[in-house]
Amino acid sequence: MSNLLDKAWSEVLRPMFKRPNRFQVAALCYRGKGDEKEVLLITSRGTGRWILPKGWPIDGMNAPEAAAQEAWEEAGVKDGKPANEPLGEYTYDKEMDTGGVVQCSAKVFPIKVKRLEQDFPEAAERTLKWVPAEKAAEMVQEEDLQALLRAF
Repeated sequence: MSNLLDKAWSEVLRPMFKRPNRFQVAALCYRGKGDEKEVLLITSRGTGRWILPKGWPIDGMNAPEAAAQEAWEEAGVKDGKPANEPLGEYTYDKEMDTGGVVQCSAKVFPIKVKRLEQDFPEAAERTLKWVPAEKAAEMVQEEDLQALLRAF
């Protein structure tokens, strides 16, 4: 009987009460080609873990444009051209300023970096690091993002 109740909860009732994931855009900033390709990781402001630049959609911008804006604000990426289509998507738990946690889905847009500025809005709050995609996959925590980086 316990298995039946567990199954009913996990497959029927729980999905009815679960809120949909919040939508974000992320920038997979890269430079180089082939074996020389590297991706740009930044540290999060709260925990200091390695992440991609990402954020909420921005009014008046489509998703690739918003991803490019986040790359500028969080990593100083200038003159980068985002792809029109996402490379993929990953989910993660985001700690909100109010103390709660929400599950987010971030669409990842590759951006070929032409130039990095040293002076950008969040320069004092972030550390940046260029690494090969395989190394980046080892540095981030989210399994879906690890898979995207390895496929990149």
